[in-house]
Amino acid sequence: MSDLASVAKVMGGRAVRRIAFDAETIQRRVAQMGAEITAAYPEGDLLVLGLLKGSFIFLGDLVRHIGRPLQVDFLVASSYGNGTVSSGEVRLVYDPETRLDGRHILLVEDIIDSGRTLNRMAELLGARHPRSLALCALLHKHLAPGLKLEPRFLGFDAPREFLVGYGLDHAENFRHLPFIASLVE
Repeated sequence: MSDLASVAKVMGGRAVRRIAFDAETIQRRVAQMGAEITAAYPEGDLLVLGLLKGSFIFLGDLVRHIGRPLQVDFLVASSYGNGTVSSGEVRLVYDPETRLDGRHILLVEDIIDSGRTLNRMAELLGARHPRSLALCALLHKHLAPGLKLEPRFLGFDAPREFLVGYGLDHAENFRHLPFIASLVE
């Protein structure tokens, strides 16, 4: 799917600025990241924690490329409550019941933008005494001042555009797309 008219059709006519990362490029980089993670964790209990909802497609593809035993769980955080503007207060909506102490924890995120949620997750997870805590992010916009946990594994530097696809959404739409597109705002 290379022309924008075809992409817009799949996206219900939504105006698309461009394809930021095509499916083949994403899959190639995810495979490389899986190999990097395998090499970085030669032993010890590895728990891959996905931050929902955006990370689920990336995490699913990523763990299939990690060539070592691991476990998977998820976190759900919210800073919005019932509003459409962030309250600034991040709370866990779903907290994994998996034991974290003494384990290598790899937190998987789809995109780093403000960093507020990631900073809070780093505090909460660090307080549970993991053997190590690292961040794996598919995209990084480099907008987050004072990010407490820089990504150890990074897919791509992201353009400062509104991105959808491959887990990223707009009003819960477009997560299913195999590519990442930039919407016209």
